[in-house]
Amino acid sequence: MEWVETTGSTVDEATERALAHLGVHRDDADVEILEEPRAGLFGRVRGEARVRARVRPSGPRPKRSRRSGSDRNGAERPRVAREKSEKPKAEKRPAQESRGADRVSAQPSRSSSKKSAPPKQSTKEESMAEGISLAEQGTIAKEFLEGLLQSMEITAEVSVREIDAETVELAVNANPPSELGVLVGPRGTTLQALQEVTRTVVQSKSPSRTDRILVDVAQYRERRVAALGRFAQQVAAEVVETGEERALEPMSAADRKAVHDALTENTDVVTRSEGEDPRRFVVVAPA
Repeated sequence: MEWVETTGSTVDEATERALAHLGVHRDDADVEILEEPRAGLFGRVRGEARVRARVRPSGPRPKRSRRSGSDRNGAERPRVAREKSEKPKAEKRPAQESRGADRVSAQPSRSSSKKSAPPKQSTKEESMAEGISLAEQGTIAKEFLEGLLQSMEITAEVSVREIDAETVELAVNANPPSELGVLVGPRGTTLQALQEVTRTVVQSKSPSRTDRILVDVAQYRERRVAALGRFAQQVAAEVVETGEERALEPMSAADRKAVHDALTENTDVVTRSEGEDPRRFVVVAPA
């Protein structure tokens, strides 16, 4: 991640300026003190504090092969592989197989002129197949989060917003937001776990259908996406200037998507993801 240098009358003031520029919490940044104010005569302070900070990477930089742009036979690999979804698409099975050919062959043979009619689906099964609506899933998730906040004696509000037809976001906010830090955790690890637990609760109420459930606390995800977007633009500028591709640190699926989205409209570079989770990372290369 790129370092940002700031100054201030004190180390704390310079640090706060750096965190404000990055748009992240103190736990999500690496801060180094470059220079401290010096004590002068009669208790006066000379000079300014100078620090540098960056968004804390989630792991060490991956090792890059010199032949990362080609396969073992020397053929160049395509460099455009934008990652809109981290889950691989299921491979389509042949029509005969998907229609239950194995199940039919296991039945005892009868007269070829008679065809067995498919069993009728009960009303209960039809209801389970339909599942519950996205709005109902949001209500279940909201009730769970409100109960959790009450048990932790945290005063906060939970709002529900449908982002699209298959995604609902629950935002937890408080004034002041500082007491919500326990729900975020270092580098958002606690927030990620909270989102998974919330989704599990919703899934237990609707086993036949669970859409995408997002949880945000004190606008952490919004600030994180903004910081990663600024960082991605800086990396893209360096890639264009040097003409060499750049591999970033391993990131979560959400962070990788934020980098891809930030550079979607930049026609000078292309992005792709490489590696396997949890060490999957983004590569920014010249277009």
